[in-house]
Amino acid sequence: MKQVHGHPKSLYPIPTKYCGGCGHGVIHRIITELVDELAIQEKTIITNPVGCAIWADLYFDFDSVQPAHGRTPAAATGIKRVLPDHVVICYQGDGDMAAIGTAEMIHAANRGESFTTIFVNNAIYGMTGGQMAPTTLVGQKATTAPQGRDPGASGMGYPIRVSELLAGLEGSRYIARGAVNSPAHARKTKQYIRKALEAQIRGVGFTLVEILSPCPTNWGMDPIQAVAWLEEQMIPVFPLGEIKNAIPLSAQQSGNPGL
Repeated sequence: MKQVHGHPKSLYPIPTKYCGGCGHGVIHRIITELVDELAIQEKTIITNPVGCAIWADLYFDFDSVQPAHGRTPAAATGIKRVLPDHVVICYQGDGDMAAIGTAEMIHAANRGESFTTIFVNNAIYGMTGGQMAPTTLVGQKATTAPQGRDPGASGMGYPIRVSELLAGLEGSRYIARGAVNSPAHARKTKQYIRKALEAQIRGVGFTLVEILSPCPTNWGMDPIQAVAWLEEQMIPVFPLGEIKNAIPLSAQQSGNPGL
């Protein structure tokens, strides 16, 4: 009898610290399933900075490095250059990557650094109290925008579409945006991450998958409301799909790429 489900070998079987309805646990599951399927557990290194991502290394049964806030791309660059045969993953939130770490990520993408970023976008600062993030939607309330984000009179600006920004850089090779608010979206997101990791293994260059993820606690919603809000409000602003695919055809061959 063929086993069709089970606990990923690369995911520690421990209780989660994340809030009920948070998307990080689903994303962890997707990543570890792919690490197992690609047989890269012994060659994978994840870098996870300050923010809710700081807990990621509690769950992944492979090597990890915890850089300073926003400096994950710089750390990942050094690790990948020293260990080019390893699979290096940046695991970053929207506050960390799109605010304090903007310069590091833009320049790493522009240089074509060969690591893969998992960019978790929940449109809010999750760990530090629900402040407005660079990706917070217009009109969305936050502790630092109690009346909602107002790009006009208040000077709060507009949500930054990070994936589209990075896709315009010549050094980026694969940029996609998925979501984890439904099984169908999660399955598609897994396909994007697989493609990004396989491209890295084949030495293609900079790859990133943005993932829209619910944050019921800081959105002031229950989990059911949060998944619906993501579908109805976030996806129109941050459309799903492959935004850039510049992977050479020779690197898109089927099968396990190996290391």
